[in-house]
Amino acid sequence: MKVEDCETDFPKLPALQKIETYPITGDKNIQMADNSFSDGVPPDSLEAAKNASNTEKLADQVMQNPQVLAALQERLDSVSHTPSSYIETLPKAVKRRINALKQLQVKCAHIEAKFYEEVHDLERKYAALYQPLFDKRREFITGDAEPTDAESEWHSENEEEDKLAGDIKNKAVIAEKEAAAAEEPNPKGIPEFWFTIFRNVDMLSELVQEYDEPILKHLQDIKVKFSDPGQPMSFVLEFHFESNDYFTNSVLTKTYKMKSEPDKADPFSFEGPEIVDCDGCTIDWKKGKNVTVKTIKKKQKHKGRGTVRTITKQVPNDSFFNFFSPLKASGDGESLDEDSEFTLASDFEIGHFFRERIVPRAVLYFTGEAIEDDDNKEPSQPSECKQQ
Repeated sequence: MKVEDCETDFPKLPALQKIETYPITGDKNIQMADNSFSDGVPPDSLEAAKNASNTEKLADQVMQNPQVLAALQERLDSVSHTPSSYIETLPKAVKRRINALKQLQVKCAHIEAKFYEEVHDLERKYAALYQPLFDKRREFITGDAEPTDAESEWHSENEEEDKLAGDIKNKAVIAEKEAAAAEEPNPKGIPEFWFTIFRNVDMLSELVQEYDEPILKHLQDIKVKFSDPGQPMSFVLEFHFESNDYFTNSVLTKTYKMKSEPDKADPFSFEGPEIVDCDGCTIDWKKGKNVTVKTIKKKQKHKGRGTVRTITKQVPNDSFFNFFSPLKASGDGESLDEDSEFTLASDFEIGHFFRERIVPRAVLYFTGEAIEDDDNKEPSQPSECKQQ
């Protein structure tokens, strides 16, 4: 489309008749219209006609400006060359072939879904290979086992500098070191290992309240269990606690249900497995120890007698342990409100983070090394965290 082909929308009025000048008494002249404008024409009409003429002249001047023409042409080009507008201009035979390509694309999406199902099977297979290492990790953390000298040997990046400094000072301070070693405390295992990870990771620390901290110090291990072969795709997070004063459960669980198939209504949106729902568990709190609720007192006035009494009631309380009582994804076609959708999406993201990052690389989140690596990477939304 060319600018020259465009019609302006400026208003047009019938051309005015020629205006002539007639002499009158004295040295002054006055412009008078010929017979086309009789004495009954109001001055406003003459002024409007004059303004319209000026507007047309201004429009002609604008349309002759090369910069204006270039800007208009660029705008027209951008409108006329959108993908959808281009597709609409194609012949029916070409559109028919495009539809065939879309059918092929849907079949590709279904093959991709099968690929991810096999990936899930591989994850299950290799999880079994990782588990003996994770079991030993738990033993070292809890103090049930002590690593050998070979197992505890680690070469740090600053090892050479540390060795040189140590050699210089070794002879002078050896006696002092021996005395200090004798007095140095030797706690069992690695105290507050998992609680320290919760504090280090912002995504988790935001959920932890001050009254959650004493409970999380009893956390001894976190495991990931994958669904059995032939079962719907899912994974379970297991939080293992030592005996404590807060609840009787030794294990708290959170199950995340997944789907790896294209949506029938929108198959082209498929990008891999996604978490679609989750289930928590019941926490058997000991009396007066439930941190997920708080007791408030409220005054209540009797309508008939006018007497006032004080009643107590329990209301929800912010706590990490609400993690085990998640919102349910709507399965009846009813949409959740915006806050609920955000809460559910955040829950899915946290579950994915435990599975993909925290559990496999726990020691690096304890030391903070993994957090530094994460900070150096561009943030991305994993496909498995999408909500339907």
